[in-house]
Amino acid sequence: MKKMYKITSTEGIHARPAALLVTAVTPFQSDIKLTYEEKSVNLKSIMGVMSLGVKPGSVVEISADGPDVATLFQTITEVMLSKAIGEEWQEG
Repeated sequence: MKKMYKITSTEGIHARPAALLVTAVTPFQSDIKLTYEEKSVNLKSIMGVMSLGVKPGSVVEISADGPDVATLFQTITEVMLSKAIGEEWQEG
């Protein structure tokens, strides 16, 4: 399963948003990746997420595979919206 998110945070995904996302997804069993500009990192790794240098207004893809993906994406979307990091994005 995968979803696209547009980053609305004025700083992009820097230390604080990265920490919020990593903390939110760490308890899940699913494997989860964040892809930006054709580079993918484990979303459970704060250093990996920060290494991408995601800029404001960028669109990222989050993909996950495992037993709890539905709840995982619900959590990611809630964190993105409630912490003003990003929003779900549809192409087209």
